[in-house]
Amino acid sequence: MALEKTIVQDKIELVTIKEWKCIQVRTATIITEDGKELSRTFQRHVLSPTDDVNGETDEVKKLAEIYFTDDAKAKQKAFEDAELSKFSS
Repeated sequence: MALEKTIVQDKIELVTIKEWKCIQVRTATIITEDGKELSRTFQRHVLSPTDDVNGETDEVKKLAEIYFTDDAKAKQKAFEDAELSKFSS
């Protein structure tokens, strides 16, 4: 009776927010016993152009290189600044 835990990124999606794209990553944790799957759970996290992607997989980093352009970062920052200004006096 051998239990095994495997963690894989099983889904990576591009999601358009306003005028830029975010990367949504789903990670599956799979528990198997003698090759038979006992459970599978999921966690998700979303990365936006201004996020640090250094701790991500190479695949996610490559997508960030393509989509997290200086223009996308500037648009996100301008949107966030505009939203924050609504709450400051």
